[in-house]
Amino acid sequence: MTPTENRTEMTEFILVGFTNDPEMRILLFITFFLIYLISLVGNLGMILLILLDSRLHTPMYFFLSNLSLADFGYSSAVTPKVMAGLLTGDRVISFNDCATQLFFFGVFAIAESNLLVVMAYDRYAAVCKPLHYTTTMTTNVCAALSIGSYVIAFLEASIHTGNTIRLSFCRSNVIDHFYCDAPSLLPLSCSDRYITELVIFLLIGFNTIFSLLVILTSYILVFATILRLRSSEGCQKAFSTCASHLTAVSILYGTVTFMYLQASSSHSMGTDKMASVFYAIVIPMLNPLIYSLRNKEVKCAFLKAVGKAKFFIQFKF
Repeated sequence: MTPTENRTEMTEFILVGFTNDPEMRILLFITFFLIYLISLVGNLGMILLILLDSRLHTPMYFFLSNLSLADFGYSSAVTPKVMAGLLTGDRVISFNDCATQLFFFGVFAIAESNLLVVMAYDRYAAVCKPLHYTTTMTTNVCAALSIGSYVIAFLEASIHTGNTIRLSFCRSNVIDHFYCDAPSLLPLSCSDRYITELVIFLLIGFNTIFSLLVILTSYILVFATILRLRSSEGCQKAFSTCASHLTAVSILYGTVTFMYLQASSSHSMGTDKMASVFYAIVIPMLNPLIYSLRNKEVKCAFLKAVGKAKFFIQFKF
């Protein structure tokens, strides 16, 4: 008998999720619903605000609107399915839906990482080369950097997903997670996983290390320039434009490092799930809050939009 005989290929998987307790499921559903609602309103609201306010038509806010789109995308790839499972108790996901979730989560998550790199370069150009900023960060350059971020993300996610779903899954159909993630799918495979694990490690490792190197290099040069500024007001303004981005970078890469780069013996699936909740569900909600709370221009644009809305309502009624 050959090794490929007598195998039953999986057509669906069962996501273990968080708990079987009905009361706990309702509590988690309400929590995730509120988080997703804030994420939805925050990210789509940020995109709309930047589109409508001409004062925000700058490279920094163009990239921020793309970051909000990525946040909305990878949150929506996971959270609605999680909420549906908590509400109905149905934890079954088809093979095709699992592959689709794995792909789209990968596209938007990798795009987010790429966009944070692009935003770091933008801050470097704005602070270190202010006289050449308008000629460096032209509309065409910004569009090319943004499109490039998504093209690279699409290619990496295609390799990542194709490399995972090509495996034969015949050991079990129970995924000990709340969404389809490659590290959770691999133990269910009865194929040789060496190449798949190597590709995943190289893709995630290269993407993370390269992104961090570019971001760190950009900010070393930015801080060196800030320290040379004689005006305290200039220092404060330069630092304030970088603070929100640095906060977002620290939260994202801190979580990714915890999830993927620690030794497998040093953590449990429970801690992985908690880290994944923060990475896949909470971070997309935090980014618009970070950028809106720390940014005077966004606050002013929001207040202006609210004022216009009030005037429109009063005029109509």
